[in-house]
Amino acid sequence: MIFRVTFFALMALGLLGLGLIAVASTRPAHEAANAPPPPVTVHLLMAAREIPAGNLLKPGDLATKEVPITAVPADATMDNEDERRGLIGAMMRRSLAAGEIIRLTDALRPGEHGFLAAVLKGDMRAVTVAIDATTGTAGLIWPGDRVDLILTQTIGEQNLPAGRRVVAETVVSDSRIIAIDQRMVEGAANSAASPDAHTVTLEVNKDDAQAVQVAIRLGRLSLSVRPADSQPNAAERAGRTATFASDVSPALSANLAPPVPVTQSIKVWSSTGEGKDFKF
Repeated sequence: MIFRVTFFALMALGLLGLGLIAVASTRPAHEAANAPPPPVTVHLLMAAREIPAGNLLKPGDLATKEVPITAVPADATMDNEDERRGLIGAMMRRSLAAGEIIRLTDALRPGEHGFLAAVLKGDMRAVTVAIDATTGTAGLIWPGDRVDLILTQTIGEQNLPAGRRVVAETVVSDSRIIAIDQRMVEGAANSAASPDAHTVTLEVNKDDAQAVQVAIRLGRLSLSVRPADSQPNAAERAGRTATFASDVSPALSANLAPPVPVTQSIKVWSSTGEGKDFKF
């Protein structure tokens, strides 16, 4: 009898233990169902790399950063199509470190009052020159790129050797592009030069601004893009150098001497028998 009671008591304890285990196994799922939802996040625009103050923003300068909505600064720039479009070509008012959130007050956007004047550095000037698909490097330039402005002209002096009648020279070295057509000022979606771009606005000093205006009247102007980290060499700083057709074509450099004028003469006899030569 005692054995049977003990047996049933142990059976009851076993069933109770199994029940407790079953309840414990179901508890995590129940608690997970009642767990608070993950925090809501938003995407903000940040600097993809270090951006110095005064730089004009390019698409590659922008990246996205996901942050909780509760930690969004009041003046942060949201990452959406309109905000990205509005920042392309904008001038940075302050320097940004890589990964730093771009605030609304950090950039002076194209179209805002004083944009062009603010883009100019120091005592610089803005000059505009006409370009086409060839002279404008086939649309592969952006505001902020640095270029040389090259003048090519034909000299119509017939007494000059053929190799000296066509010449190219660098009018302005290491000039920053601050606008392409008027699309930067109007805040267009694409500020890059397209093959049908008509004008480029350059940042130059006062003397170069005058030189550019003269060069516009002399001949054809074209742009030569410089590396981003290049500096003018000693020859460029010393002054402008010219490249003549004879420097490029061996055929034209074979004979640089001006042609000898061909003269003809005629002798006229007078009634007195005296002759006189006339040359023409």
